[in-house]
Amino acid sequence: MQSKGGKVKSSLGSSTRLGRVAIPVGIALAAGLPLLLAGGAGQVGALTPNLPQFPDNLMIFPNRDFITVEGFADHVGQSGKIEVTRPGVGVVGSAIGVVSGGDVAFEVNHPGGICWGEGTGLKVTPDIKAGDVVSLTFGNTQVAATTTLDVAANDAVQTQKTVVVTGRIGDGVDPANMEQRIIEPALVDTLIGKRDVRAVPGGLTPAPKGGYESSLEFDLVKDTFLATYNFVNESDATIAANAGLGERAMAWELTDPDGNRQGMTIAENGEPGGPGMGGCPNGPLQSGPPGPSNSVAVDVKDGIQVNWTPVVAIPGTPAITGYRVTAIADSSINNEQVEIGKRITNPGATSTLLNGIASADYDVYVVSLSDVGETFPAVKVPETAPDRTAPTVSASPAGGSYPVAQHVTLTANEFGSDIYYTLDGTDPIIGDQLSTPEPLHYTGPITIDSPELTTLKFAAFDPSNNPSTIGEAHYYITNDPLPTKTAFTNSTVGVGSVTLNWAPADAGVPGKNIVDYQVNVFDTIGGSAVKTVNTNGVTSALIEGLNGDTQYWFTVSAKSDATSAWGPASDAIALTTQGAVVANAGVDQSGVVRGTTVTLSGAGSSGGTTYTWTQLVTDASVRTVMADGVDKVALTPSGKDAGFTLPFYKFGMSPKALTFELTVTPAEGDSRTDVVVITPRSDTVTVGTGKWKQNDFRISGTGSTNGAIVTVRSADGKTVYGTAAVTAGAWDLRLRNGAAPRTNPGTVHVDSNLGGTAGPFTVTNG
Repeated sequence: MQSKGGKVKSSLGSSTRLGRVAIPVGIALAAGLPLLLAGGAGQVGALTPNLPQFPDNLMIFPNRDFITVEGFADHVGQSGKIEVTRPGVGVVGSAIGVVSGGDVAFEVNHPGGICWGEGTGLKVTPDIKAGDVVSLTFGNTQVAATTTLDVAANDAVQTQKTVVVTGRIGDGVDPANMEQRIIEPALVDTLIGKRDVRAVPGGLTPAPKGGYESSLEFDLVKDTFLATYNFVNESDATIAANAGLGERAMAWELTDPDGNRQGMTIAENGEPGGPGMGGCPNGPLQSGPPGPSNSVAVDVKDGIQVNWTPVVAIPGTPAITGYRVTAIADSSINNEQVEIGKRITNPGATSTLLNGIASADYDVYVVSLSDVGETFPAVKVPETAPDRTAPTVSASPAGGSYPVAQHVTLTANEFGSDIYYTLDGTDPIIGDQLSTPEPLHYTGPITIDSPELTTLKFAAFDPSNNPSTIGEAHYYITNDPLPTKTAFTNSTVGVGSVTLNWAPADAGVPGKNIVDYQVNVFDTIGGSAVKTVNTNGVTSALIEGLNGDTQYWFTVSAKSDATSAWGPASDAIALTTQGAVVANAGVDQSGVVRGTTVTLSGAGSSGGTTYTWTQLVTDASVRTVMADGVDKVALTPSGKDAGFTLPFYKFGMSPKALTFELTVTPAEGDSRTDVVVITPRSDTVTVGTGKWKQNDFRISGTGSTNGAIVTVRSADGKTVYGTAAVTAGAWDLRLRNGAAPRTNPGTVHVDSNLGGTAGPFTVTNG
């Protein structure tokens, strides 16, 4: 798989990866800047928790409110949610996209991608700002997050052969993890030979292909940077200074050991914000507030009762200040229609009454109000026929005996109903009128905590003033609470033993404590306990004396100092103990560098007279021993361990994980096996150009690891055109005269001996 951690999209030019640059302290800065600082002393903030790791990445383009999700191939075909979270505010933008399985998993707010709000209820394009955290979630699991870094670039300024770009580098940005670029495709046809020029931290340094030298310097006191470009030709300087695609300030949170740039922010000078494609939602301040939901208009004896559910402002926008309800007459006189309405200044309001009119003669509309205006278009309120049906009211929890105080919720089946209740057994209503003395008006959960019998009676009036029947529930609080149910956490097995851990239980009443836990061990589901262990309040237990290679079931209950009774048992967990013979091949290893020695450790194994390591075919549906060939490695056994050298990649090999099986064989009885997976680290290799003409064949590209050897071959590998080394992030293979292919190869593939592959790539004539 190709490295994608620091790749820059086509709008940014070449994808050459540049690693961390050491900046010598003490270099005098141009333009009056005081000092070139190394590593951003006093500038660097903490990394975002859950920062993506190569080959996965999140790239933020704040000027265009555009996100690129790269990689996440292990989630191909799955729906992932991107969220933009602003500290102290909440989620200000979200979208759900499907992982493609290619280099780019999916993009948000970019042509060919999805809009903000896709698959979510937050239909707004967020105005992404420095400090906003962009995260990716699958289901309920967040797999990656990065913070929008505080960088920006200004317009380029030209003085003869020199072009300078100034900009901002805010707190939390590591100067060593920053680069400045000017993007202009017209530079390809100049001495530059590329569509961009770049400045990396440090003093003036010649460009790898020539044509200019550049430097990138910082003033961390003023939070500024200065990129300087000295061109060989003044005409090239003019093209760069007037670049159509403009100036970029690029920063990233982390450069990993392979040079991958993780958590990238790309600020683009002059790019507008807001929607990136037609039909996508407006920005947060480009539309009025969302309208209230669940609105309904009902004729009552005094007019039209209008009810709705209060709305919450989109995060990052001004708060809702109230509502406006308007009734517009169906008929007109002299092209004029009567309007009757009310403005409500309570953002939590749920209803209003438009007096003296009937819904048959008017259309009713409701809008939300905020400092940016009102809902557009207005929400038309649907009319309902005159209501003759009485509402119903229910209580939750239902009446009964409870060990602790209860918070009882009363709910009417008709939205906008008024609920009344009593706690002394008297009726809250008589006919269609409130009783005397007036009952309590329900506004929220009712606390019932008396040890004496409490009789709760309740009734409701719906918006049409229809009364419900009177409901009744009886509650008795024993004040004898049991501890809560707990659950097992991480638990492990040993030889004839298990180690159990569980979450602390709640005592069930304030001021009381858990004093004991009891673990019950079962050898059959639903049977009697074969063993019981008490822990005196400790939330872990070592259960010994069990049979080896046997499945058991375990539950745990808690007891508090409030009662002598045990609380409910946890859900049972099933574990199988180890026997006298144990095979443990160790933990899986990932990111292993080719050409290095790998140790397979069976140190956790026991009970064998022989320990045998075997390489298996990875991904085989059944156990299959690896046959001799390019994918098989030479294992060197050493007691319980074995070792091998991870080979360099060569076509014919499978650039994927290697699987090894450890077999532990005792003197008597059955053997035991376990497997371990070794995943090599792959570098990045790309193809940028490929041209053929008679007696001249040239193909070039980039690589993420200097010194890697790149092989250019045919699709079947039978023809190898040549090899080249990666130098300064690039490789170039040119064959002339007799060394060049006699005909255009058509398509080629490229392999790095460190595992990266690319292709097929079409070779053009010329």
